[in-house]
Amino acid sequence: MMTTTRVLLLPGWLNSDPSYWQSRWESKLGFERVEQADWQWPRRGDWMARLDEVLLGDERATVLVAHSLGCQLVSGWAEHSQHTARVKGALLVAPPDTEREDTPPQLHNWRPIRRGRLPFPSIAVLSSNDPFCSLERGMQMAADWGSDVVLAGPRGHLNGKSGLGDWAEGQALIAPWIA
Repeated sequence: MMTTTRVLLLPGWLNSDPSYWQSRWESKLGFERVEQADWQWPRRGDWMARLDEVLLGDERATVLVAHSLGCQLVSGWAEHSQHTARVKGALLVAPPDTEREDTPPQLHNWRPIRRGRLPFPSIAVLSSNDPFCSLERGMQMAADWGSDVVLAGPRGHLNGKSGLGDWAEGQALIAPWIA
């Protein structure tokens, strides 16, 4: 039976290894990972074009579930795509601050951070001790995007090292969009 809503997983830089909640959601819940041609040296335009390509490959309404650089992908894509009406909502987990001075050179083409208001509902999940983004910067991005904010407490970058397992709290956040 085909569901009426599909969920696209948008990993960040270097992809999500098996310990990540995104990988667990893919294997246990059947969500679809958007594969990128280059996880090492990600180009924003290439990643945006790939998201459009995958989105257009299926007519169902879509929920975007982004982690880290995947959040920056959603914001950049939403500014340029003609297909944003297909998105029911976006979960933006641990957006990185790619404008920091210590950002690796592989991510410099993700500057400036796109800050336009998203044309669909969104929830930003922020950690108070994310090593790649201060809580203040994360809150500002979320405000610019028009995202509701969920504060996760001190949980690092909300990745495999954060010990989230299947991350039931995250699943609950997207449940209304999937129903």
